[in-house]
Amino acid sequence: MSEIKDNKHNNYNEKDCSAANKNLIWTVISIILAVFTIRFVLLQSEDLSVNELMEIIRTSDKLFLMFGIAASVMYVWFEGVAIRSVLKKIGYPRGPFNGLLYSTADVYFSAVTPSATGGQPATAFFMLRDGIPAEMTAAVLVLNLMMYTASIVVLGVFAIVICPGAFKEFSTFSKLLIAIGFIALSLLSVAFFCLLKKGNVIVNQISRFIILLHNKKMIRETKRKLLRLKKAANDYRLCSEMISGRKKILLSSFLWNLLQRAVQLMVPMLIYCSLGGEKNGMAIVFSKQCLVTIGYNFVPVPGGIGISDYLMLDGFSRIMSEQMAYSVELISRGITFYFCVLISGLITLAGYFIGRNKN
Repeated sequence: MSEIKDNKHNNYNEKDCSAANKNLIWTVISIILAVFTIRFVLLQSEDLSVNELMEIIRTSDKLFLMFGIAASVMYVWFEGVAIRSVLKKIGYPRGPFNGLLYSTADVYFSAVTPSATGGQPATAFFMLRDGIPAEMTAAVLVLNLMMYTASIVVLGVFAIVICPGAFKEFSTFSKLLIAIGFIALSLLSVAFFCLLKKGNVIVNQISRFIILLHNKKMIRETKRKLLRLKKAANDYRLCSEMISGRKKILLSSFLWNLLQRAVQLMVPMLIYCSLGGEKNGMAIVFSKQCLVTIGYNFVPVPGGIGISDYLMLDGFSRIMSEQMAYSVELISRGITFYFCVLISGLITLAGYFIGRNKN
């Protein structure tokens, strides 16, 4: 009996080590990409250096700058609130610090992995540690992902409505990325809701398609793919059961996710104002940032590093001076991504050790 326990313990340790090594590798890759991206952006701008950028920040309007930083902090905070709002409605209320850990874990690991859902396993770890059943954890995270995706699409539509010309002022390549991103995210949102309604039918069809491809020797390892598909189907079934007859859960989750995305997308607009931008230009900056987010969100690059920078510079340089465009991009990206990821990583690490010591 003790031998069986030892074997199980060894298996868990091997899985933990494998996951930790994988995350460490992606963290290193993300840091390298970030350094090269920042360096490249500075080299592209002939009139901007690190010292000049610091001087621009020093002479900026500190009120709008602080609003930008506060909006970035609220972006992290609101995700925790969104998860807690659902947990409370299904009978598992958790405190603000718990919600903060759920959010920072998602923000950090999503930023250092190529998948936008890379942070969900880390969030699930903290939720399970807080005593939330695995079934409810899976259902809540699926719902949060659905509303997160839907909110990006809605904000993209809103951007076109308030500034119809925002999309036209991008380059052809940027337009292509944004168009593909919008289609991909829209289809993903539709697929989410279809899985909630007719999950078994859709999953059975996908399973048959996978087996067909395997029989024609077009793919390998069908067992792993089918197991992942089965788990995903089970998660959506649990989510469907959780929200059945509870429209308030859907509405609450969507509104918090919409608010979370909106405050993050407001940061470039606020930085633009802090650098002396005209107030009547705030709407176009916000609209372009909404479209930028759609353009890089589907690209499998950690945190959209490089792609998001390109799209921001392409969009902003057409409505403001080149130096201001580079300044807005570097400062905004520094606040919404690098600052958030660093702080989120530190909070997640601290929360992990604090919780482990308590347990």
